[in-house]
Amino acid sequence: MTNSLVPPAGPQRVLALAQLANSVGDGAYYVTSALYFTHVVGLAPGRVGLGLTVAWAVGSLVGVPLGRLADRRGPRGTAVLLALATAAAVASFLVVRGFLPFVLAACAYASAQSGLAAARQALLAGLVPAGERTGLLAHLQSTLNAGLAVGAGLGGLALHAGTRAAYLGVFALDAVSFLLCAALLLRLPAMTHVAVPRSHGLGVLRDRPYVLVTFLNTVLLLRMPLLSLGIPLWITERTEAPAWLVSALFVLNTGAVMVFQVRMARGVTGLASATRAVRRSGLVMLASCAVFALSSGVSPWVAVGVLVAGAVLQVVAEMQQSAGSWQLAFDLAPADRMGEYQGFFGTGVTVARTMGPLVLTALLVGWGTPGWLLLGGLMLAASYAMGPATRWATATAGPSKKALRQPVPVN
Repeated sequence: MTNSLVPPAGPQRVLALAQLANSVGDGAYYVTSALYFTHVVGLAPGRVGLGLTVAWAVGSLVGVPLGRLADRRGPRGTAVLLALATAAAVASFLVVRGFLPFVLAACAYASAQSGLAAARQALLAGLVPAGERTGLLAHLQSTLNAGLAVGAGLGGLALHAGTRAAYLGVFALDAVSFLLCAALLLRLPAMTHVAVPRSHGLGVLRDRPYVLVTFLNTVLLLRMPLLSLGIPLWITERTEAPAWLVSALFVLNTGAVMVFQVRMARGVTGLASATRAVRRSGLVMLASCAVFALSSGVSPWVAVGVLVAGAVLQVVAEMQQSAGSWQLAFDLAPADRMGEYQGFFGTGVTVARTMGPLVLTALLVGWGTPGWLLLGGLMLAASYAMGPATRWATATAGPSKKALRQPVPVN
């Protein structure tokens, strides 16, 4: 990794190290958890899926109030407590032996994770100047992918061993990784406490332009389950390409984000450049979907080449959309309610992960080529709608947003 990919010393580097610490544990958890819950705990796969769906639904609901807590009590202390809560939730999986305890532990884990994400964003906003936030988030995304890759490798060793002790070791590693994350976050400087007025009624939901921006971003985030579910199903059900290509495309995506995300984010410095990046991502994503559709009905090695080309376009679109959405999420949120707003914006990830599998399975496996084109058209429409939505948000911005307000081009 070159120096240009390492955040500068100080709070930015500490945030990156905290991200690296818990992403290693999460990477190991992600590749082993399903088999642990089914083979070791003894739960039916359908019950595991139901429990996790309920858990992430709860997590999406509590993200906003936990974000408000970060605004009122300080993001550093809140982030540390939620990192400790996540460690405790992961550790509780070690003693889970039934469905109800599993659901309760999963709800605690998802809630703590959602709140931690919101508190971290509020912490970043308070410690990093506005013009440097998207660049730092690009660093953090690269760090996240690096940590997940290392963790996935460790999880693979546990899967190879296949023993109860190996699985328990992975969960213990994930719990320790969040303890280390909490310790690193404590090294950050304490932020000056600013009195935050209590939110009344629906809070962030009263900000209709921000709600619209979040909804459009959620549509664009349907790309998230594409790599883990949509493309694998497409390859095995609709093409003649070998199954090992699923793993190769995952490695390609992870490696590209690690190396190029920081560079892709450099040109995103305000609302105007953010909306341009999101709009470009929609065009590239439409091209990617069209290319993926061409992989059906051709010889195996032609399918491999087409799928690799589609995956390259997809990761380019992913990096552009990520950079643009990060900037929009911060610049359109009031400075004194950053945790609450970031908690709400983050629910888009949960909704995309929950609803995405249903949508992608219906479109890609059920409809084939028309489904790919419909998916690409949907993302293109959402990306182009982001410009008008952002202009609406800046036109109705309150005093705490005015300092970040700037013109957004019409085309």
